[in-house]
Amino acid sequence: MPATESEIAQETAPVAGLLRRLAALLYDAFLVAAIWMALGAAFQFIFGITNQLVDGHATTDPVISSVLFVGMVVSAAGFYTWFWMRTGQTLGMLAWRIEVVSSDGSRMNLKQSLLRWLLAWPSFFCLGIGYLWHYIDKHGNAIHDILSGTQVIVVPKGGRNF
Repeated sequence: MPATESEIAQETAPVAGLLRRLAALLYDAFLVAAIWMALGAAFQFIFGITNQLVDGHATTDPVISSVLFVGMVVSAAGFYTWFWMRTGQTLGMLAWRIEVVSSDGSRMNLKQSLLRWLLAWPSFFCLGIGYLWHYIDKHGNAIHDILSGTQVIVVPKGGRNF
């Protein structure tokens, strides 16, 4: 079966550089923060103000705080996995013309998306070593790309967007 134009473009597309990846991550951070603000507003609407001032210290209901934290983690994971599985691009990636694909050039599956999302956190927060691995790897992949079987490529100008 002959390769499609999109598959040929992905095979020849360059791997995205670190600055482009981080710029897309910054864009997406604003979107995720907006989702979290909406989630927090919904919790305030449903549960009311759950903070109390006790001996000069603000305290919150630990159950509601835990549920809110889980909601924030699930919403962030849902944001990334939904976009990655659907189009290969979050809105930040779309703006910076990068796309995440499986190593074989196909769309990511749920397992790859969740694994990539879970591994990207320590890659970033361990002094960025997982992202800096991009400069060591011969294919230009970060550690979470290697472990999840994905790669981030540059979408050519005039290429498919959404």
